[in-house]
Amino acid sequence: MRPSDVPQVRLHHQGLTTPQFTEPAKVVKWLGAVQAQDYAGGKWAIAQRMRHATDEVIEKAFAEGAILRTHVLRPTWHFVAPDDIRWMLQLTAPRVKASIASYCRTNSLDDTAFKRSHKALATALRGGRQLTRGALRQAVQRAGMATDGIRFILMLMRAELDGLICSGARIGKQFTYTLLEERAPRSKVLTRDEALAELARRYFTRRGPAALQDFVWWSGLITSEARAGIEMAGRHLTREVIDGRTCWLSSSTQAVTRRPRAAYLLPAYDEFLVAYKDRTAMLDAAYSGRETNAIFGPTIVVNGRVVGMWKGARSGTRGIVTFTPFAPLTASARRAVVQAARRYGAFLGQPVVVELTSSRTQV
Repeated sequence: MRPSDVPQVRLHHQGLTTPQFTEPAKVVKWLGAVQAQDYAGGKWAIAQRMRHATDEVIEKAFAEGAILRTHVLRPTWHFVAPDDIRWMLQLTAPRVKASIASYCRTNSLDDTAFKRSHKALATALRGGRQLTRGALRQAVQRAGMATDGIRFILMLMRAELDGLICSGARIGKQFTYTLLEERAPRSKVLTRDEALAELARRYFTRRGPAALQDFVWWSGLITSEARAGIEMAGRHLTREVIDGRTCWLSSSTQAVTRRPRAAYLLPAYDEFLVAYKDRTAMLDAAYSGRETNAIFGPTIVVNGRVVGMWKGARSGTRGIVTFTPFAPLTASARRAVVQAARRYGAFLGQPVVVELTSSRTQV
């Protein structure tokens, strides 16, 4: 495989070039986890991997618990499938706990304190209740615990990592929490070796070709654990050396047809970029700094390469999409980007106005 083939193969494996899914839960299950601290962006990331999806459809799946949002893999939120949440937590939560340990010590939170906060949270949520952060803060305060600074945020995060709570349905724009045992009572449990193999299989078959350190970055595992997962996932993966880097991808990978002029408006933290430590296959190093925020911001991707940034906003009965390309776009690239904006409008359920340099076009 040539280095220039890598972005196209990744687009294909991530389900962006030819979306096959019709349900949000199947996208999340396929990818294993979808980074979701930017909640609106996470929903758009799922939608782009579906044949036809609207914001309303994905919000409904979240409200019903078909997809869950919790801290897993790394110290950030991800969408995960209910069936996967327990084994993923059991595998990756210890590393996330270690990464926040110093913050816990600074805020006088040890296992005894978390036991008290867990009890207060469980009591407040028992019986299928779904409560906002504010309501849960009051419940912990009533139990005699201080919730100043980031103490309460750490209490919630630890409760997620310990498998006590997860996301509930939103109330307006406010997020709620509920008990995991009531939200996903039948999620599977795997042995540690089974979990390592499954996470490696899910990562490389859906995001390959990728290298060992890419998997380490995405999973939050240490290198020896990640390597063991690759070895145990063996028959599902094939090894290739691409531009001097040893990579793995699905053993069933076939030739991927290039889609010239295909464009995507990817949200902040989309898996196409954030799932890799080395992003040079998709992003020129000149655009990876703070000035553009092209690693973690909403990006314009044309022919598998990041060519600029974009911003979406709602304004009454229409949406506004503003493009900031790194360099002037060709006529064919502009047409492809406008088509991508049209897909975004369909997701929002309203027409969008495109602003590109000095032009303004409704689509």
